[in-house]
Formats: sequence, C-alpha cells, structure tokens
Amino acid sequence: MIGASVTENRLPFLSFETERKTLAIVPQNHVHKIHPLYFLPLLPLRIIIWLWMRTLRYKISDESRAALTDISEPSILLFWHNRLLIISEIFQRFRRRRHAYALISASKDGAWLAAFCALFRVRNARGSSSRRGSAALKELLMRLSSGNDAVVTPDGPRGPIYSFKPGAAALVQRSQARVLLIGSRSSRAWRLKSWDRFFIPLPFSTVELICKFVPAADLPSEINECAEILKKKLLEISDE
Repeated sequence: MIGASVTENRLPFLSFETERKTLAIVPQNHVHKIHPLYFLPLLPLRIIIWLWMRTLRYKISDESRAALTDISEPSILLFWHNRLLIISEIFQRFRRRRHAYALISASKDGAWLAAFCALFRVRNARGSSSRRGSAALKELLMRLSSGNDAVVTPDGPRGPIYSFKPGAAALVQRSQARVLLIGSRSSRAWRLKSWDRFFIPLPFSTVELICKFVPAADLPSEINECAEILKKKLLEISDE
C-alpha cells in the first residue's frame, strides 16, 4: 500500500513534530489559484496528451528503468523545463505508486500548470525565486521527510534555458535526499519558440529516456558548486 510505504520511507532530517510545525508556517498568500470549474477545459487536453504519448516508442536501458521504478526511498527528480511533456508520461508509466510534489511558480501561469500537473496525479508546492520561494522550499523539505518525492525543473519558471537555480541545489543539500536526474532524447520533435524551446515529440517518433541516481553525499556542500555539477550531469543526458 502507498500509505504504508510512505510511512516507512521517511528521511531522518526532520522529526514528526518539526514536520507538523514546518507545514503550519508555510503561508498560502500570494499564490494564484484557478477556480475548480476551470479544470474542465483541461480534461480534453489530458486525453489528447494521453493518446499522443501512446504513439511514441520509448527506448530505455535496464539501468535507467531500474532507476525510474525504484521507489524504495524519497528522491528529488530533476529535469529541464522543456521536458515537461515527457515527464508527465513518466509518472504514468513508471512511478504511479509514488506521491510527488512539484515546485511550481506562485504566478497565474503557475496556477494553470499546477492544475495540469494535478491531472497526472502530481501535487504541488507553489513558489519561485521571485515569489514565496523560501516557503515552497520548506514545504518540499517537509514532503520529502514524509516519504514523498520532490519534482524540480532547475531552469524554471522563466529561464534562462538550462540555467541551474541555486534553490534546487539548496533543496538537495538541506534534505540530503538522493537525486534522480531525468534526461530525454527525441528522434523527431517540434521545438516551440518559447524561452525554453519546449519539446513536443512528433507522433510515432522514438524517445530515449536516460536516468541516473546521484547520492547527495557525492555532491559538494557548497551550493554553487553543487549546482554546477548537477547542471553538467543533466546536460550530459540531454540532446543539447
């Protein structure tokens, strides 16, 4: 059962009492939300994406598959912002039994992204470097300590593309949770003219998934150095 595994897989850096107090002090002010009725237009989009993803052929090594399906302990999932579409399929195929919380901007655009992620059973902690960032970091720390995964795009929400914000490295250092790096390479894809040149794999194309764990103990304690190493490793498994 999911509930049992979550209880057993807590991280040791926060006690239960500290978790409770931490969640209590995470304010929800300055967080834009959408009305529940606005979820309805997203449902057809969810179906279209589900059908679209089913046309893709996935190539994944045994090592990467083992990493994706390993839910033995809480992990911080890191991937570039322009791979969000592929990541939605990863949660459906490989990590359905795992609760995950994504770091999503507190802005109006973030409200729609949070609603979209909810369709794929990914919860959210709202905040960014410009708004409510420290509160979101505290919430993610609490969620990790409770046995859940954290999901972060280190170059989001506004870029620049493939930059690695210090907040992602700070989360790794403060939590000491293992990092799951997720990269993808598409044989054929559209690239949008957005700041991140968003990837949309063409129907019936091949998508290679490359995933690897990085233990927090193997990373330097200095935040900027940690960020640089993780950035380099994440770029190595991407097709840029």
